[in-house]
Amino acid sequence: MRMTPPNVDNVNIMVSSNPDRAYHHGDLRNALIEAGLAALEAHDASELSLRALARELGVSANAVYRHFADKEALLSAVAAEGFRRFAQAQRDAQATSHTDPVATGLGYVRFAQAHPALFRLMFGRFTRACDSAELQEAALAAFGQLLEDSRPAGHSGPIDEATMLRAVARWSLVHGLSHLLLEGQLSFFGPGGSHDQLARAVLQASGLGPTAAPTSVKRSGASPSAQRRGKPSTKARS
Repeated sequence: MRMTPPNVDNVNIMVSSNPDRAYHHGDLRNALIEAGLAALEAHDASELSLRALARELGVSANAVYRHFADKEALLSAVAAEGFRRFAQAQRDAQATSHTDPVATGLGYVRFAQAHPALFRLMFGRFTRACDSAELQEAALAAFGQLLEDSRPAGHSGPIDEATMLRAVARWSLVHGLSHLLLEGQLSFFGPGGSHDQLARAVLQASGLGPTAAPTSVKRSGASPSAQRRGKPSTKARS
C-alpha cells in the first residue's frame, strides 16, 4: 500500500505543446514511482533519469525535486514499492500452496523473470547501502513473510533459530535459482523447455514445500523406566 503525503499538489506544471500529456491529478510522488517502475521494464536502474521522467509526466524538474532530492531517493522509493509488490506476489502464490507445494518458490522466480531490472535493484548493493526507512520496512516485511512460511505447521510465537535457518536456506535456493535463470546460466539444461518448467523441476527436486510439524520419536535403547526417571526424549525437527 503506498502512502501519499497529505500536502502533495501539482505545482510547477509545465506548459506543454501537447495538453493531453500535461500532469494534472496532483499525486506526483506516486506518479513518479509508477513512471520509474515502468522505466525499469525497459532499462536498467543506471539509465533512469529524473529529468526524463519529468518530461514523460509533463512537469518541470523543480516539481520532481519537491518529492525526491535526487535519483537515489527515487530509486529507494521504487525499490520499496517493488518489495511491496513482490510480497503481494508471494501472498498470491501462497494462496495456491495447499495444492502446489512449490507455489511460493515458483512465485519468487516468476517475479524475478517478469521484472529483472527491478529485481536487481531490490537485491543489489544500492539497497544494502540505502538508509531509507521506507525501503528497509518494505524489505523486512517481505522477509518476515518468508519467515512465517518457514514455520513448522501449527507453530506460533517467536521465531526460533531452526525456523530462521530454514527460511535462509529456502531464500538461498529460490534467489540463487532466480539469478541463474536471469543470467542464462541454466540455458543448457533442457533448452527445449521454458524457464518456468525448469524452475518447477528444480524446486520439486529440492524438496521445497510446506514444513511438517515436528514429531516425537523414541530414543533407541532408552527403557520406559529410564524415561520415567526424567531422561529427555529426542525430538525430530524438520
